[in-house]
Amino acid sequence: MKCVLEAKARVGECPRWHPEEKALYWVDIYEPSLNRFDPATGRNRKWALPERMGCFAFRRDGGFIAGMQSGIYLVDIDDEVRLRPVFPFEPHNPESRFNDGRCDPGGRFWAGTMLESMDRRVGALYRVDHDLSVKKMVDNLITPNGMAFSPDGRTMYHSDSRQDYVFAWDFDAASGAIANQRIFLAMDIQEGRPDGAAVDAEGGYWICHVGGWHLARYTPDGMIDRVIGIPVQRPTMCAFGGPDLKTLYVTTATFPLPESALRKQPLAGGLFAFEPGVAGLAEPFFGGPLQ
Repeated sequence: MKCVLEAKARVGECPRWHPEEKALYWVDIYEPSLNRFDPATGRNRKWALPERMGCFAFRRDGGFIAGMQSGIYLVDIDDEVRLRPVFPFEPHNPESRFNDGRCDPGGRFWAGTMLESMDRRVGALYRVDHDLSVKKMVDNLITPNGMAFSPDGRTMYHSDSRQDYVFAWDFDAASGAIANQRIFLAMDIQEGRPDGAAVDAEGGYWICHVGGWHLARYTPDGMIDRVIGIPVQRPTMCAFGGPDLKTLYVTTATFPLPESALRKQPLAGGLFAFEPGVAGLAEPFFGGPLQ
């Protein structure tokens, strides 16, 4: 496990490998910023954002679709950031925002909402279809996280970081429908709470145990398979990258750790990488309309 970028991020999240650019994009939710890390040079480019961005996916026609503080937007970047609204979500409530999300195998974008206080079950998962229509798919969540899909496209996973569960659903890749919710993992808060996740090509579910100094791989039947320590307390999300998708990148956070804790973990908020011995899956692009 190596720190490849000492970013000192408040809340690093949503690492996404862009195969054509051979670069890793990621966000710092509370800075807020969108970042592009080039592993060949070690350089990180940063774009300041007008509001918090919790998650994004690449668009087929270029740019991004993103879940932000006030809603879902199409995002384009060059020297500056340009936003085009898709779906407003409590735009005048600074305590609500979108959090974790990604595209499903059919190129639809999924994103979950939460309150910053994380004390009420008012969060939900929304699905954005190719025509930019938006549908609420799951409700009664506190902090939606851990969104991922199995290699065969038949299972959707997501966690709730404040209920300490990871859920699995039957998923229909053709229609985007979900059914048969069940508990995939019931996690022990003493081991860290379930945060961001990724699935590898063999179906292993990798999830960051935020607060627990590690991430872990679980087999498709929910058995713990591997535990990987990390020298920071708050790993937040992982993503496969590199030319062969055999590098696992991990974002981390400094927030809300006190200065006394940060002195003991000087790499907190950094971007980490290691070779897990298994390849990941290519990240689907949002298949919305060409514009």
